[in-house]
Amino acid sequence: MTDASAVSELGWSEALPVPASMRAVLFRRFGPPDVLEPATVGTPNPGPGEVLVQVAAVGIGRLLDLTARAGNHPYATIEPPHILGADHAGTIAALGEGVDSVRVGDRVAVLPGVACGTCVYCADGRQEVCDALTVIGTHHPGAYAQYCVVPAPNVHRVPDGITAAMAASLALLGPVAANQMTQAGLRPGHWVLVQGASSALGSTTAAYARHLGAKIIATSRSADKRAAMAAGADLVLDTNAPDFVKRVHEATGGRGVDIAVDNLGDPAVWDATVDSLARGGTVVTSGAFLGGKVGIDLRRVYSDCHRIIGVRTGNPAAVAELWRQVENGFRAVVDRTFPIARAADAHRYMEDDNSLGRVALTVRPEDWDA
Repeated sequence: MTDASAVSELGWSEALPVPASMRAVLFRRFGPPDVLEPATVGTPNPGPGEVLVQVAAVGIGRLLDLTARAGNHPYATIEPPHILGADHAGTIAALGEGVDSVRVGDRVAVLPGVACGTCVYCADGRQEVCDALTVIGTHHPGAYAQYCVVPAPNVHRVPDGITAAMAASLALLGPVAANQMTQAGLRPGHWVLVQGASSALGSTTAAYARHLGAKIIATSRSADKRAAMAAGADLVLDTNAPDFVKRVHEATGGRGVDIAVDNLGDPAVWDATVDSLARGGTVVTSGAFLGGKVGIDLRRVYSDCHRIIGVRTGNPAAVAELWRQVENGFRAVVDRTFPIARAADAHRYMEDDNSLGRVALTVRPEDWDA
């Protein structure tokens, strides 16, 4: 069977014979998108408890990809040459010793956070809190490649009918959104404010909460993106508008929102987020992409019974719940895809702030020469 005939219309390939070497896109020095270059490297072998994934698609993240490539990753030290690529989807190509949870040929999505599996947090099902947590594509070679080795517990079978690009877009962001809403105590009918809802994570969180019956207030500083988000939210606002908080309270009958998601960390946006919160409400943060130092009035937290929760990533329960909701019809927002040969173009596209939702690379055999 040829490579071309093995590729399905959904973007998946059947498991092919594993070669000794593989194609990859890597960078040998930090810098702009042009530092990404094609290379031939040895194909990794899965060790005990690991699987080899024949990559079909991989998501692009601002922190995990753009910031890392530029050499500005705030949480990790990366030594070039390095292969990026965290959340990805593909076909199981080989099994390491002791793996019986999946089979060769299974289509899977990969959660990129690798926990130790033995600490008190892992034993409690809270792998996202693990002190030893590492990330595929950051601390380990990633999925901008034909093959990627990952721990077997990090893969989840993908239901039939899901494209590879959608599976990659759901692989990380979906469990984060599920964990956010579980930790915040989402119930149908709740009002949920999502700051920066045009981002990959923001759009996924907003779509997930809406799927579960929430009413959504989505924000963006871009008028074009606000117009594009209008169909997927009950209200779309500019968080920098002087009447922002007033309009949130008007929409919610004067109460404010039950849950606010603020992954931005900008002090002015944070203040607007807290001012929009109902008594007993919860703020969830999974990042601080515009800053990180904000003010907190503890008297208000106390008197209004507010909660502030940090959600680093997903965990096994969130993964299982996410894919259960996918089977019930949930989908992420995929902005567009690029073939792996155009990885630099995809990075430039994201740096120009053009995206609305997830941007992914397709890694089918023909995508290496596109």
